Amino acid sequence: MNWSVYIIEADDRSYYTGITTDINKRFQKHLSGNGAKYFNGRSPIKIVYTENEHTRSSASKREAEIKKLSRNEKKLLIDAN
Repeated sequence: MNWSVYIIEADDRSYYTGITTDINKRFQKHLSGNGAKYFNGRSPIKIVYTENEHTRSSASKREAEIKKLSRNEKKLLIDAN
């Protein structure tokens, strides 16, 4: 199965990173309030970054790497995409 890593920008300008096999379906879950607890008290605005063609394992590892980045480093990653 093809896994993707994604970053969503929230209404407070923060970034949420996650993994999924269906980015559009997952984003809709976040919008409806049935996604990550991260969006309790904030709203997802848009998907700003994606990486495709991952295995479940490589997507999880990449997600962890991205989550360790500073906001500025994430911004550079997004802008380079």
